[in-house]
Amino acid sequence: MSDEMIRVTYRIECPGSVEAMAEKIASDQSTGTFTALPGETDAVRKRCAARVERIMPLEPAAYPGFPTDVPGPYNRADAVIAFPIEAIGTDIAALMTVAIGGVFAASGLTGVRVMDIDLPPSWACHPGPQFGIAGSRRLMGVAEGPMIASIIKPSLGLTPEETAEVVAELCAAGVDFIKDDEKMMNPGYAPLEARVDAIMPVIEAHAQKTGKRVMYAFGISSADPDRMMRNHDYVAAHGGNAAVVNINSIGHGGMSFLRKRSQLCLHAHRNGWDILTRHPALGLEFRAYQKIWRLLGVDQFQINGIAAKYWEPDDSFVKSFHDVMTPIFSEADRPLPVVCSGQWGGQAVETFERTGRTLDLMYLGGGGIHGHPMGATAGVRAIRQAWDAAAAGLSLDEMARDHPELRASLDKWG
Repeated sequence: MSDEMIRVTYRIECPGSVEAMAEKIASDQSTGTFTALPGETDAVRKRCAARVERIMPLEPAAYPGFPTDVPGPYNRADAVIAFPIEAIGTDIAALMTVAIGGVFAASGLTGVRVMDIDLPPSWACHPGPQFGIAGSRRLMGVAEGPMIASIIKPSLGLTPEETAEVVAELCAAGVDFIKDDEKMMNPGYAPLEARVDAIMPVIEAHAQKTGKRVMYAFGISSADPDRMMRNHDYVAAHGGNAAVVNINSIGHGGMSFLRKRSQLCLHAHRNGWDILTRHPALGLEFRAYQKIWRLLGVDQFQINGIAAKYWEPDDSFVKSFHDVMTPIFSEADRPLPVVCSGQWGGQAVETFERTGRTLDLMYLGGGGIHGHPMGATAGVRAIRQAWDAAAAGLSLDEMARDHPELRASLDKWG
């Protein structure tokens, strides 16, 4: 019997004893139930019972996270509960069922959130990224510096031929990476195969002319794994090297199925994660959530950015960035962090400083490139100039003095 443990940190809130609630969760999610059992012997408990290892008290909450008629205050603490590997093994479905899914059904809680999952060495059996940071750089031909990326705009509505025209413009502008919007999968007005047929010749022509092969990530997601693999195979057969994968929509099983067979660099879009995390008393912290997808094989991970156009605060983005850049078992299991959502270059210096002064990232501009007052080429140049300023320790205004593209973007947006 292995003595390896899976340790899950829960943020628990309840009107009663947090310690007693943690013990209840450990019991309910392993060998116990609502009453004493003759079969729950010491041998069974030693083999499979979860145990509370640590309680870290937090300030009580004045108001409950979940609706309740029980008056406060509502006691809060982070509790580390250890599950024996014998009880869960290395299967992700078992982990999600035993250590995560059932916890939210416990009675007496006014809040519970999974803050972290600490996995033992046996979990290194999962494939992890096929390409990750180093492979993404190699495929894009970017040996150093940030990888500058864009997205097709408008995100919906363009025909394959119109999309190819935008791709040609972005290639000429000097981007390293272009992607389908996550909403673009297989719509009737622009089916995937037609997009591949229109776009890949543009990518190839640019590579023949300049020696630079821009990475294009096609949206291949489908709830049907066989259909998703047919999409994957069509992209790969026509010279593509990347795919956008809506990870929450295809699920853990779909991602596992894809990764085992994939020849493409898998660019993960996490749409739907907000359902799991936006309420602070419920769901999953990104630190816990992202580990599972990394083990399943995500190569590039979108994580929003500074001053994003969505709800997520800057501090949350910074934590997410450091989470994906922290090895689980080795440096090779780190995906390329993709900084996105309303990025135009004005956030480059702060992003550089707050993410540990690293250039190991993809910087994805959509409107910040297409909406530049001097055109898309100037939009790409302005973003590169902003990152050159960050790396050189200059302010954006200092760099903009003799860089009109950056000056124009600052005048418009910042």
